[in-house]
Amino acid sequence: MVLIKFIDQQFAELHRRSIDLLMDLAAERLYWEPEPVGPSARAFSCGESLVRSARAVERTFGGLTANLWDDPFEWTLPETLRTPADVIEYFGEVEATRCRGFALFRDDGDLARAIALAPDEFKPLGELLLDTWARAAHWQGRAFAVHSLFAVTVPPHI
Repeated sequence: MVLIKFIDQQFAELHRRSIDLLMDLAAERLYWEPEPVGPSARAFSCGESLVRSARAVERTFGGLTANLWDDPFEWTLPETLRTPADVIEYFGEVEATRCRGFALFRDDGDLARAIALAPDEFKPLGELLLDTWARAAHWQGRAFAVHSLFAVTVPPHI
């Protein structure tokens, strides 16, 4: 279970960093979007990037635990998760789902098992977990990048 434990720890650390960043985020900055860098590059807010990170985890572990592979888009909109407290509550739900998923794994051999993502699409569990972690870490990194702009950018008046 060395690899399973390591991957589990990486997801737990990802969750902890998201909570820490959110706790450091002023409520008025949650969905503040920086100016786009170019005409085709949308700059996501810190909050939206953190939620997208959690959505990646929820989609994978919702699929593994309940065979629900849908994107959790509807219940993660800024209109639904309006405050940092709302987002933290959502993160708690995602973390609980992730923990239920990891509880299903017996040993490192499970990482080679093929998981059905669609009727004709299969992926080894280890690859699915690492892809999910990379996608979630990417979105979290974007949130940290936006957060770093707060020191040099004044938010618009709300």
